[in-house]
Amino acid sequence: MRAGLPGGFEVASTAIVPDDAARITALISTLADSRAVDCILISGGTGLGARDVTPQATQAAIDYEVPGIPEAMRAAHVARIPSAMLSRAVAGVRKHTLVVDLPGSPAGARESLAVIAEVLPHALGLLRGDVGEHKPPLQS
Repeated sequence: MRAGLPGGFEVASTAIVPDDAARITALISTLADSRAVDCILISGGTGLGARDVTPQATQAAIDYEVPGIPEAMRAAHVARIPSAMLSRAVAGVRKHTLVVDLPGSPAGARESLAVIAEVLPHALGLLRGDVGEHKPPLQS
């Protein structure tokens, strides 16, 4: 486990990929299809610039979107950082793997991850079949 990750999550793999939608899509697909990871977190490339292709790459790789995740991240930050509304971050599922786009800035990525950290165990449990769809997560 690395310091700073909520909920006792472990980093299984890291990669630096150029702003190339096909390469990003391929990496997401390979990781998810291997079933070696429950969640893929992608940092960067979610803005309005020409090189910001992460949302398109994520959409090409996933089976379906989970729009509440990026909506929650944007909502949590927009009052303090109005440009957060420009984020095109996507979240979704490929097979049994949750894929989440995070902001490119280290602070933005940490803050956004903190917003969704509480629901990640439940979401991943649902995808693994460990948690019934209508059972609330246990409160500690």
